[in-house]
Amino acid sequence: MADVILKNVRKSFGSVDVIKGVDLEAKHGEFVVFVGPSGCGKSTLLRMICGLEKITSGQLLIGDEDMSDVEASDRGTAMVFQSYALYPHMTVAENMSFGLRMAKTPQAVVERRVQRAAEILQITHLLQRKPKDMSGGQRQRVAIGRAIVREPKVFLFDEPLSNLDAELRVQMRVELSKLHNEIGATMIYVTHDQVEAMTMADKIVVLRDGKVEQIGSPLDLYTAPDNQFVAGFIGSPRMNFLKARVVSRTKTDVQVSVPDAQDHLLQIPLRAGAIVDPGQDVIVGVRPEHFLGTSAGHGLEVRIDVVENLGGIAYAYGKSKAGQDVIIKADSEQPPRSGMTVTAQIRDEYCHLFDVKGQTLSTSAGAIRGHEAAA
Repeated sequence: MADVILKNVRKSFGSVDVIKGVDLEAKHGEFVVFVGPSGCGKSTLLRMICGLEKITSGQLLIGDEDMSDVEASDRGTAMVFQSYALYPHMTVAENMSFGLRMAKTPQAVVERRVQRAAEILQITHLLQRKPKDMSGGQRQRVAIGRAIVREPKVFLFDEPLSNLDAELRVQMRVELSKLHNEIGATMIYVTHDQVEAMTMADKIVVLRDGKVEQIGSPLDLYTAPDNQFVAGFIGSPRMNFLKARVVSRTKTDVQVSVPDAQDHLLQIPLRAGAIVDPGQDVIVGVRPEHFLGTSAGHGLEVRIDVVENLGGIAYAYGKSKAGQDVIIKADSEQPPRSGMTVTAQIRDEYCHLFDVKGQTLSTSAGAIRGHEAAA
């Protein structure tokens, strides 16, 4: 079994703390994605698992073995980098087999592993080509194949798709997911692209400033974020955040008013133990798809600045009367026009509520239904 367990792992460069006590577990066969803004420590954490960076303190277990001080070559991991790092004078087959040949693996074993990896990645017809004769997507497949032939316990990917164009990124996301299903190995993947995280991961680890903000499935993080940072980072386009004030509360829910929609009180379910008082300033989070529409009536008045029509879906970007930025999912066949003022009703049951420090106070209907479906 190739579980990867980190216990209070820290990394410092001199007096600068980069990783600040990370605890997490990637179970055998899971596809775990580290996601977060640039500089949050996700690549450093991956390199520590691989052995390319030394752990300052804490413990790293792979399987049942403590790998904290073990050399990178003996950890049973294989790394795929952002750069393809292929030898230009070698063929695909030679690039893929280089590590095995340096380890003096029997030739028959080398050939069998290279052939199997090439079949999985559908690059058998490229085995005799050199890197200069291939596209970026084909080169990245070779880099992945070089990892596969080592038959590691754990695959580590450090933003492997960032050098590809948009179409190839989508294609390679699908191919990597298929590869994970076929091989069944533990995979840990680093990206700053939350769309990659949402579409590929079994488990997402959201990092900020060297700390873990939240760990969970893509649906958990989308419907039940622990704080405003996670809520804003997960989801595309991002969640809207509207200043609001508590009007009243009961044991189970709270009524709030949004300054731009004072005639429409929102009733939001509270998390158990949430401390909220009438008159308290709060922040309402609502995703673009959780507006009821952009027609006349009670709700949030928004002046539209820009409309993005993507064909099957459209998003309208604008500002409320109080100057708050708002993104609304609109009718793609009859989207609002730039310069229009529309009224958007908010679906109370899908709202999120945060205190002024950004901590979550609410439980949305989406989270409840997601957990019921999972059960």
